[in-house]
Amino acid sequence: MVAGAAGFIGSHLCERLVEQGADVVGVDNMLTGCKDNLAALDASPRFRLIEHDVTAPLTLKGNVDLVLHLASPASPRDYRRLPIATLKSGALGTLHLLELAQAKQARFVLASTSEVYGDPLEHPQFESYWGNVNPIGPRSVYDEAKRFAEALTASFRRDCAIETSIVRIFNTYGPRMRPDDGRAVPAFLHQALTSVPLTVAGDGSQTRSLCYIADTVAGILAAAAHGHLGPVNIGNPQEVTILELAETIRDLCRSTSPITFVPLPFDDPKRRCPDITTARKLLGWTPQVNLMDGLAHTLAATTAVREQIASDT
Repeated sequence: MVAGAAGFIGSHLCERLVEQGADVVGVDNMLTGCKDNLAALDASPRFRLIEHDVTAPLTLKGNVDLVLHLASPASPRDYRRLPIATLKSGALGTLHLLELAQAKQARFVLASTSEVYGDPLEHPQFESYWGNVNPIGPRSVYDEAKRFAEALTASFRRDCAIETSIVRIFNTYGPRMRPDDGRAVPAFLHQALTSVPLTVAGDGSQTRSLCYIADTVAGILAAAAHGHLGPVNIGNPQEVTILELAETIRDLCRSTSPITFVPLPFDDPKRRCPDITTARKLLGWTPQVNLMDGLAHTLAATTAVREQIASDT
């Protein structure tokens, strides 16, 4: 069962599981997800979608071997406009899905985030780092929801004998990201393709480590198969500044859009880069897609969607 199935990462995860021969039940309340993301699975007898909000209890008939919890608003724009829903998905959603896993004697995998490290004072970030998080700032609704979800997951493992894993997902990009979701890659692609200025926050010197969606999905499934309790970082240690990313995407799109600078959001992390020693040694996982290839795949998919929309209208 995949909660958050119609989201960006969730939909790719469902596809990969079905490709590997699994029978998958997807669950999503469509708050930020989109059924179109699951269009490739419409005809598959191995996939079923249930519209449900995991902040309410959920029952499923039959056996369940694995519960993957990705249900949450994930982009800054979404969790800032949906703060209470974000907190509830981290708290009540995690509780109800852990209870489901307990009832089904299933393994539980929590999709946590690099945001639990806040604006890190350690670089790169190891799983042992406790973070530098503002608990009441504008980003806290997402940061603290995931930190609580991790604590709840660890408690169920200790006290209820449930097999659990926690993956901390770093910045992921690829096809199906909404152009208006506030994250850098889809925003820059949309701006470059529509010949408007690329808006870089601050002076653009802040860094991110971008992992292509296929690699992120492979990392999540490697953790699920291994059973490492985690947390384990899933991300690409290749660091890039936001300004470099904007320039790279503009060149890739062959765009003449200028780059403009806007104020840096409050509590925006200055550096973000995972140490993936644990994932490499225990899970045998490392990212395989380099940034230029991943951006090229994302651009091709974005262009195809834009052409389809233009054709339909």
